[in-house]
Amino acid sequence: MKVYQTNEIKNIALLGSAGSGKTTLAEAMVYEAGIIKRRGTVEGKNTMSDYFPVEQEYGYSVFSTVFHTEWNGKKLNIIDCPGSDDFVGGAVTALNVTDQALILVNGQYGPEVGTMNAFRNTDKLKKPVIFLVNQLDRDNCDFDQILHQLQEVYGPNCVPVQYPVATGAGFNAIIDVLIMKKLTWKPEGGAPTIEDIPADQLDKAQEMKAALVEAAAAGDDALMEKFFETEDLSEDEMREGIRKGLVTRSIFPVFCVCGGKDMGVRRLMEFLGNVVPFVSEMPKVQNAAGQEVNPDADGPTSLYFFKTGIEPHIGEVSYFKVMSGTVKSGDDLTNADRGSKERIGTLYACAGSNRVQVDQLCAGDIGCTVKLKDVKTGNTLNGKDCADWKFNFIKYPNSKFSRAIKAINESETEKMMAALNKMRQEDPTWVVEQSKELRQIIVHGQGEFHLRTLKWRMENNEKIQIEYQEPKIPYRETISKMARADYRHKKQSGGSGQFGEVHLIIEPYTEGMEDPVSFMIGNQEFKMNIKSKEEIDLEWGGKLVFLNSVVGGAIDLRFMPAILKGIMQRMEQGPLTGSYARDVRVIVYDGKMHPVDSNELSFMLAARNAFSMAFREAGPKVLEPIYDLEVLVPADYMGDVMSDLQGRRAIIMGMDSESGYQKLSAKIPLKELASYSIALSSLTGGRASFSTKFSSYELVPNDIQQALIKQHEEEMKDED
Repeated sequence: MKVYQTNEIKNIALLGSAGSGKTTLAEAMVYEAGIIKRRGTVEGKNTMSDYFPVEQEYGYSVFSTVFHTEWNGKKLNIIDCPGSDDFVGGAVTALNVTDQALILVNGQYGPEVGTMNAFRNTDKLKKPVIFLVNQLDRDNCDFDQILHQLQEVYGPNCVPVQYPVATGAGFNAIIDVLIMKKLTWKPEGGAPTIEDIPADQLDKAQEMKAALVEAAAAGDDALMEKFFETEDLSEDEMREGIRKGLVTRSIFPVFCVCGGKDMGVRRLMEFLGNVVPFVSEMPKVQNAAGQEVNPDADGPTSLYFFKTGIEPHIGEVSYFKVMSGTVKSGDDLTNADRGSKERIGTLYACAGSNRVQVDQLCAGDIGCTVKLKDVKTGNTLNGKDCADWKFNFIKYPNSKFSRAIKAINESETEKMMAALNKMRQEDPTWVVEQSKELRQIIVHGQGEFHLRTLKWRMENNEKIQIEYQEPKIPYRETISKMARADYRHKKQSGGSGQFGEVHLIIEPYTEGMEDPVSFMIGNQEFKMNIKSKEEIDLEWGGKLVFLNSVVGGAIDLRFMPAILKGIMQRMEQGPLTGSYARDVRVIVYDGKMHPVDSNELSFMLAARNAFSMAFREAGPKVLEPIYDLEVLVPADYMGDVMSDLQGRRAIIMGMDSESGYQKLSAKIPLKELASYSIALSSLTGGRASFSTKFSSYELVPNDIQQALIKQHEEEMKDED
């Protein structure tokens, strides 16, 4: 395989809803490029993409697949991304390391929620977009209606380059208005017959060409000037205008393909090779220090590792993009993230489950290697001539579905954790949390199917039987009023004993409160004389403010750290539900000690018990985590979705429309989100999506608080 230079390389992400035909199209593309000799099928479980057992089991893409084609002296690196929103991590990764998005639209259904999600991600990253209407051979396909929907949602920038002569079972021809020719295929697809446009299609073709010419001219001032003068552009001028318009997102060309019959694929690849921007024409990526990195083959060598695949009989396959310079087999590089040294072994151009050995890869290219010692997803390897560059530009969406995970055989817990960490290298949107607070191992993902896939792999690949449970909720406890308590800890056993007495007052803490001067409790005034003050920012949020107001040496200063420790112990396990407590001010104002029997343990226990007593008298409240929820849903399902949310104690904050969908904003307790992805999919037939973000802690309703307290009491009895 030849060495491709930076100005001969194009990197493309293949996106679309589940079922839009990405894997089938990818198969046709590599077949047309001669990478494979026979096209596989998803049903036959023999495609270049979707080669992992879990993908073949479910018939869905789970991981992104990196492959390349060579076409007209150009190298096209293509990443086939999963369509399900549960596996959005693959699409996000791909868009960050590529320069062009191909978004497939299912010819049966038109733009779907997956289409919209893909487009939103391209918009965030300012990536060029080409729409491909696929499956034109289906009987219920209406191209004109789909084009109308695309233009309605994404604006007049959606401009057709092609349109089908007819759709349905008889589909075999398109009109290409860029070259103004009719392309017709035999039943086996492949290379088309190119003919003049028939008379009955000429008016429609000329009308669409006029729209394409105008859109192409809009991408360049000189072309626009010529357009105003002549109302026409040459084919080469149109290509140039489209290329510039793609970079600025002023044009979204619409193409026609039928991946299953290999029709339109060659023409698409010609367009990708001839018109789509090269790496060198795209805005430069910034490293972690904010410096622009030029994709220059003669520059310092720097590789960014964006994906790790675990394959049987091989182990880790590390996928990277050459951000700068040139990399060769045998190069010695330094891991900027981990400080370790690495020697690059064999280099490969990616081809799905296969790999093609290459001598070197230049800036802008994508490749893979194996048997690296200490490289993880997200790491950067630099040559000795490179500054300490790092890249951290990939931002993954927040998790939407969580489950507590447990090895059925507890002795396999450590093995399970090792497997989870290994799988997270393949998919960073699997997030594993060992919660000290909840005393559970929590695995977070993008949806129920996402975590079901993890379970399948754990049980079938790793041979570890696991079970999922609904995770506990990280409640918080606080107080609503002032309270006072005294506690004496006294224990005598033989010679030395234990003695410590603590008098304290607690009250709710708010930021900026002035130190207290006195408290009226009943008919008695307690004057405060603050000796010292500690403000502790709690790991779990909120504060503990600890004031020492002891006078007259009633408690020696050396016991104050023990008193604070006792209070912190109870803050870590609140008296009501065992949850973390927050936003409390504690004033220790008096106490007693014994010249012999007092020690740190005595005062720690006395403080802990005094705090518990006061807490229960201080109007204790349980707080629950509240999340901001955003749902994108077709208008037809809006009523059902709103009714469901109201049943989940959600507060609707607003409604809007976005890209042809209704956008609903709400605040909802985390408890009510436990199985929301399943419910939403059921309500809308999988046509809605949602995102969440932590908002705040709010009081739980009183009936729920009482139920939580009762539940905690029962749990404590069981432990006893």
